Amino acid sequence: MKRLLDCNYSDLKGISKKELLEAITASEGRTLIAEIIGLAMPLYYNVSNAEIAAAFGADIILLNMFDVYNPVFNGIPKVDKDNIIKEIKRLTGRVIGINLEPVDSEMESVGDIHEISKGRLATRETAVKAYEMGVNMIVLTGNPGTGVSNKAIVSSAKSIRKDIGDKVILCVGKMHAAGSLNEAGENIITKKDIKEFVEAGADIILMPAPGTVPGITVEYIKELIVYTHNLEVLALTSIGTSQEGADSETIKRIALMCKMAGTDIHHIGDAGYTGIAVPENIMDYSIAIRGKRHTYIRMARSINR
Repeated sequence: MKRLLDCNYSDLKGISKKELLEAITASEGRTLIAEIIGLAMPLYYNVSNAEIAAAFGADIILLNMFDVYNPVFNGIPKVDKDNIIKEIKRLTGRVIGINLEPVDSEMESVGDIHEISKGRLATRETAVKAYEMGVNMIVLTGNPGTGVSNKAIVSSAKSIRKDIGDKVILCVGKMHAAGSLNEAGENIITKKDIKEFVEAGADIILMPAPGTVPGITVEYIKELIVYTHNLEVLALTSIGTSQEGADSETIKRIALMCKMAGTDIHHIGDAGYTGIAVPENIMDYSIAIRGKRHTYIRMARSINR
């Protein structure tokens, strides 16, 4: 399988879970995911934010706050609701992931907790529906104040793995506390959590990028990534704390810290502007981790190839 950074759209049509994981691994820490909220209005009225993220260098588009039973994605042509994800794939030439949220009603929380719709919950049914709609990756994580716990992530992962674990990549972990009182700072993720995630069926472990959460240093994340790799799964570092809207120098610094920590996949969140990172920051992140050569090729490559 080609490295993901070398793949054309024709290489990605019908790509299997195993092939996609191999393509990411072969890219040696040069895979970039951009998170998008389709409920938000696009930056520009006649093009979707997914297309903008793809045009600025993202390899994978991650849908956030996407309700599989009532799907909305502004900026794309009108299609049947069940075909929205396939239309995003057609327009961007990218593989698609989706966030689903394992809410823990018994968790000790801090701050306001927001109830979310059934179609965003990390259940077996929503995961199967997302797969049927065309996603390549399911990310079990939490938005701010949704009450997601690591315990609930493990339970959801086990349930989803039974039905579609051999069909879609399962990525699990938290970018921030997500409303948990006890899972903040360094307690967002520990080696114990990683071991439980892997045993539950995770293919990729998600953790905060160094410098994005208080106490999350390069050294701490590097230790967790080494442990993750020893368990023979991949690591994803995430900017999920609105720093996707920071200045370019901050973005590039975070990118290099993630590279030094050994991550396989870099994630940039959706809160730079509403629903998408600052587009220039997507490009600057890409250049920092793989240079202008691969960034410009990704940006310029036709989806007709």
